[in-house]
Amino acid sequence: MLIIYTGDGKGKTTAATGQTLRALGQGFRVAFGQFIKRADQAGEQRMLEQLLGAENYAAMGLGFYRNPAAKPRHRAAAENLLAWARARIGAGLDMLVLDEALYALGADLVTRAEIEELCDAAARENFHLVLTGRGAPDWLLERADLATEMHKLKHHLDKGIQAQKGIEY
Repeated sequence: MLIIYTGDGKGKTTAATGQTLRALGQGFRVAFGQFIKRADQAGEQRMLEQLLGAENYAAMGLGFYRNPAAKPRHRAAAENLLAWARARIGAGLDMLVLDEALYALGADLVTRAEIEELCDAAARENFHLVLTGRGAPDWLLERADLATEMHKLKHHLDKGIQAQKGIEY
């Protein structure tokens, strides 16, 4: 199955992490990779690495991509995660989660062809692929078996309250 968690609301990574826990509870072999996010930045990263092991957990990002001059460095980081993801194809996985893949796609750090290649591999190897991030394109939503949009109704950041440990990271 191709599963997508998208939208402007909080909870996409949390949903993918929960999906990972559910799959692990059923004996699935899962790998979880994060585009954009730096290693050891958020609480779920520590737990995912403990649960999945260093081989099947990777956060290879450089942080938020804001400066177009930094694009070559961010693209290189995305290519590293793509290589890591490709190495897990055919490795007996039941599920591969690629967190912030849609952010990377929207920022042109990964290409449509690269995402389609991963989708094709998931279908061919019969494993579940989970993609998260804002701005899922229509062509990918059409291909998805399950797509959920997180919609912000209210967020404390709008009132100037900073990101909270254990809540946002």
